[in-house]
Amino acid sequence: MDAKTLQAATGISGPRANEWAAPITAAMAEFDVVTPAQQAAFVAEWAHETAGFALLREVWGPNAAQRRYEGRADLGNTQPGDGKRFMGRGLPQLTGRANYTKASAALGVDLVRNPQLLEQPLLAARAAGWFWKANGLNRYADRGDFLGLSIRINGKNKDGLPNGWEDRQRRWAIAKRALGVQ
Repeated sequence: MDAKTLQAATGISGPRANEWAAPITAAMAEFDVVTPAQQAAFVAEWAHETAGFALLREVWGPNAAQRRYEGRADLGNTQPGDGKRFMGRGLPQLTGRANYTKASAALGVDLVRNPQLLEQPLLAARAAGWFWKANGLNRYADRGDFLGLSIRINGKNKDGLPNGWEDRQRRWAIAKRALGVQ
């Protein structure tokens, strides 16, 4: 995907599209995100998760939700300080020691010892591609189930929707239009 197409599909600035076009294109190729429907969903979701590819690290307060990362066995946060150390990073906002460990093995990079590496565009995009493929997200994109895809990425709130559902839908509509997806 060239920078102009990425800009049209995400609404990000030209300079930001220039920075992200190559890493995103490489990640999509590496992890088999190939059809226009898959690519539209891919860029829409990651644009949402990162506020338009601007935030590669979770903004840390810590707020109440972030304080609950500490000691969460479901995230693999078993050591003191894991909550903050393994905060959301990369395009998928990967969270928790367990996810960093899995991504390390898949990407061949030690993200457990060096979690900040997920803040670099190429690894941020590769982590997104790995997460996408590992979670079978192409099948959701192929059938147009953007709600199911978004829930698979971010879970549900009390209303049964992923956080930021309106923004996710808006971004998906823009990406589909730019990539010619019906």
